[in-house]
Amino acid sequence: MREIAVTDDARQIHLNLFLPTTGHHEASWRHRGARPGEIFSLSYYREIAAIAERGKFDSLFLSDHLAVGRNYEFGPGVHLEPLTLLSALAATTSRIGLIATASTSYTEPYNLARLFASLDHISEGRAGWNIVTSWSDAASGNFGRTERASHTERYARATEFVEVVTKLWDSWEDDAIVADRASGLFADRNRIHEVDHVGRYFKVKGALDVARSPQGYPVLLQAGSSVTGRAFAARYAEAIFTAQQDLAEAQAFYADVKTQARSYGRTPADIVILPGLGPIVGDTEAEAREIERELNEATIPQVGLRHIAARFDGADLSSYPLDGPVPLHALPRPDDVQGAKSRSQLIYDLIEREKSLTLRQLLWRLAGARGHGTVVGTPEQVADRILGWVDRNAADGFNIMPPYLPGSLADFVDKVVPILQDRGRFRRDYDGHTLRDHYGLRRPANRFTGSRLAS
Repeated sequence: MREIAVTDDARQIHLNLFLPTTGHHEASWRHRGARPGEIFSLSYYREIAAIAERGKFDSLFLSDHLAVGRNYEFGPGVHLEPLTLLSALAATTSRIGLIATASTSYTEPYNLARLFASLDHISEGRAGWNIVTSWSDAASGNFGRTERASHTERYARATEFVEVVTKLWDSWEDDAIVADRASGLFADRNRIHEVDHVGRYFKVKGALDVARSPQGYPVLLQAGSSVTGRAFAARYAEAIFTAQQDLAEAQAFYADVKTQARSYGRTPADIVILPGLGPIVGDTEAEAREIERELNEATIPQVGLRHIAARFDGADLSSYPLDGPVPLHALPRPDDVQGAKSRSQLIYDLIEREKSLTLRQLLWRLAGARGHGTVVGTPEQVADRILGWVDRNAADGFNIMPPYLPGSLADFVDKVVPILQDRGRFRRDYDGHTLRDHYGLRRPANRFTGSRLAS
């Protein structure tokens, strides 16, 4: 029997499921436990969502890329549109939060605001928006752009985009719908507001054609870790998906963002920080290492090399020997990268930190979770890794990235989650109903209500 150790001041952790198609390992679809033939089947995602909800996860998250994957001939490079899928999953789940990625570069604020407000209504308050600026050249080509915007330009547009979207979500006050049959009054016009936004990138009149949703706003999430990305997150994000492999780097990121939040009138508790973590769980450490070995040996080097090229603005390492040292000199410095600036920095730091890595070893290190942290071991070792980072102020919880689905998620839920629960660090059941409840976030005040009452 496991020893139960509970302390009054034990911080409760948060767990999000990062849900791809077959799993996060590059070779996930080749694993005997994967089901690549089902990635367009709703029943497949219903099963995965049910496992996560059984494990009392705060939320599940779907990314989006707006282009076919660069390695589609070697693995699943296609996926269902996230908001469509989450709307379906809202009907088959009851508590777990539902987070979708949507780009500020290739949509308009009005469209996005109504889509996420609709999902929040449909799910009864479980929606979240992962804000991305879309750094991919492939995506820009699909929207009539000859080249992607610079890093600075993308974030400038994103800043105005979020301002417009939140105004639109506020455009209906909470009590705007009267629905008085006797008088014939359906809505109080004094509580419905045109936003009349005119800015550098957008001109939007409003009001939104969806009433204010259960959470006020869907939860705002963000994943950039560059200097600009951190400032953006400190200003707007209520939860952050980040990627660090080193404890000290994670602590520095955690402290920096929480400190910056104060300059925007926010508190550290207003932001939940969730580093990515790819767990490979075995009943013994040797069993977990064997799973890792099988997955790594099923990778195709060309896939990993393309991944590095994409992160470093096209840098080509294919002419270098796989079992030779990593040619760091052939990569641009992260400060010069215009695409995935924060992820290129992470990879660059890894190479500098572990100078003995061969190119093949680097590819294997990145194959498990594309630069996010990984942990390979017994359920107790995985739980220790999670709590160790939380207790050292490196995380508030984790963005769990199962190597293959659905099996490795089930292993985590059935073997690791009970340990976290027994240690008094993770819920045994949901206390609330909304995603804001799960993350411990306040419901945002409506700016128009405040202005009306003040006047």
